[in-house]
Amino acid sequence: MGDLLIYGDTVRSPELRHEVPVPVPDPFLYVERNGSRYAFVGSLELPRIQELDGLQVVPLDELGIDELVARGLASDELDRELVLRACQRVGVDEAVAPRTFPLYVADHLRANGVHVQAHGEVFDTRRRVKTEEEREGIRRAQQAAEGAMDSIRARLRKGGKVTCEDLRSEAMRVFTEAGMILPDIVIVSHGAQTAVGHEPGYGEIQPGEPIVVDLYPQDPESGCYTDMTRTFCLGEPDEELVRYHGLVREALERAYEVIKPGVTGAEAHRAVCEFFQEHGFPTQLTKTPGQVLDEGFFHSLGHGVGLEVHEQPGLGRNGVEIVAGDVLAVEPGLYRKGFGGCRLEDTVLVTESGTERFGDYPYDLAP
Repeated sequence: MGDLLIYGDTVRSPELRHEVPVPVPDPFLYVERNGSRYAFVGSLELPRIQELDGLQVVPLDELGIDELVARGLASDELDRELVLRACQRVGVDEAVAPRTFPLYVADHLRANGVHVQAHGEVFDTRRRVKTEEEREGIRRAQQAAEGAMDSIRARLRKGGKVTCEDLRSEAMRVFTEAGMILPDIVIVSHGAQTAVGHEPGYGEIQPGEPIVVDLYPQDPESGCYTDMTRTFCLGEPDEELVRYHGLVREALERAYEVIKPGVTGAEAHRAVCEFFQEHGFPTQLTKTPGQVLDEGFFHSLGHGVGLEVHEQPGLGRNGVEIVAGDVLAVEPGLYRKGFGGCRLEDTVLVTESGTERFGDYPYDLAP
């Protein structure tokens, strides 16, 4: 493999957080060349990054930042010139970068003889097999998600008027107390809303209707997420919902029988689609090209989870080969427009022989 460049911060760049596993909010350059790893950083971050093994840390002072500031360069001009000087210092003249590598930096490098191109798959592959520290972070996030799910179930059992907003606040409270980074969206939807993708949910929950709770907190120490979903119902559930729940639960087990190293995400997705098709439901594999599917099993089986809540490998029609060490969110579901639906989701570690769940949370329809 050739040289690698990553420019960003470790809060927003999963590629950089994987290589430099400490939270750094300001952008800096990471370089790999001929087996050596470099980080070019300002003095503010030097002490923490210098503690990491196998990383050569170069202060920006050694790249002439004082001279550039004295010349009156604007911030963007300063950033791109420092990146160029770093590349010249270690001899980079051709490199690959993540999809999010800044265009203004890439343009400056190319104009000065450093050829850089986006090659996202390289960085996806590097993050596929999770480190022990990342797995521990996922476990901590999973514990927080289960605690929030417990609190939501307790509020539903308490009875009385309850809204999606009430339950969402309950989840946020638990995440905060557990020290998690709060997700942008906590999905607590009810009734017909549950058949609308990532609808966050709103309004008062009624007896007999589906309640979908989808939680994905982020562990601050590792930067890793978990992702779990359960479907509940207050009072006596509709027969249609009971059927959905039973089939989705069975589909989840069917997926676990299929998922293992060497199987592709597409094969796992197909197995669950075929199961639902046997029971009369449309899937992505039965729809005609161009058709917008809004009922049955209309999404993929799942996705990778780690430093992003949605990452490779995908468990959909174009899913790639699964490897030991992947962490996956497996989430079959069934839906009917105007009625709602049911989704169940676990985060699992792919082992040499199959899968291992992070946590052991029940699937009961009754809270």
